[in-house]
Amino acid sequence: MPQIPVPVTDIATRGYAHPEVLVSTQWVADHLDDPAVRIFESDEDVLLYETGHLPGAVKIDWIADLNDPLIRDYIDRARFERLLRAKGINPDTTIVLYGDQNNWWATYAFWVFRLFGVERLRLMDGGRQRWVEEGRPLETAAVMEGGRLRWSQERRVKSEGTITVQDRDDTRIRAFRDQVLQQVQAGRPLVDVRSPEEFRGERLHMLEYPNEGALRGGHVPGARSIPWGRAINPDTHTFRPAGELHTIYEAEHGLRRDEAIVVYCRIGERSSHTWFALTYLLGFPKVRNYDGSWTEWGNQVGAPVEKP
Repeated sequence: MPQIPVPVTDIATRGYAHPEVLVSTQWVADHLDDPAVRIFESDEDVLLYETGHLPGAVKIDWIADLNDPLIRDYIDRARFERLLRAKGINPDTTIVLYGDQNNWWATYAFWVFRLFGVERLRLMDGGRQRWVEEGRPLETAAVMEGGRLRWSQERRVKSEGTITVQDRDDTRIRAFRDQVLQQVQAGRPLVDVRSPEEFRGERLHMLEYPNEGALRGGHVPGARSIPWGRAINPDTHTFRPAGELHTIYEAEHGLRRDEAIVVYCRIGERSSHTWFALTYLLGFPKVRNYDGSWTEWGNQVGAPVEKP
């Protein structure tokens, strides 16, 4: 007999600063056939989508779609606009993002979309795992058209979308190496969202991953260790209520909403999750994600490193 998932509280009752950016699995189920809604799956496992996905969802590959193939940076405005138009996105389309790993890569995609000024964004609370645990359907069948497999949502897009995006703005929610160094020198808050083992310099990656990616271990001097997963209820895979988040980030670690905060991890995906929680759930207005993170900082010659 299938296990009944732990019930979740209504998003509107959790006290978030911007509850409108989160939608429940039921809301998504009710809008699967809504032509004004497009559902995007963004996973750490870039092959997971092909094993099954929400009916009508389209895939966003964080490597192939969002990153420049040559330099370590994101694609430019023209390429991002083409990407969205090819998936049928119009100016009035609501984009719902979800993915594996409690929405690591969904919040990463959300953050990249915001770099280009995309406004009508939502995140499915609980991600792929919540949807599956609730026994909701996954689409697993594709048809061969034009020499390749095409999923239902691709076949529904009869014409390109008309959305226009702005030039990528790297100044407001993105941090670079030199800005992080300035943050250190000024004594402003930095949040390291990696595992405690990575923070202490015992590992260069999480326990279940290859121990690679940087030449030095440790953390940026002065950073506070607040693992990204603390924002999630492990029983439901959904975000904790605002009261619990206030306790974690403000009462326990002294973050203040009037301060400029930089969050980082290893390559920017886990920290985008914390950026989302601070920015949209708690309403912190000045949070930037350092996507260079430890794979950049831990490989720099002469970069200051701290260990407990």
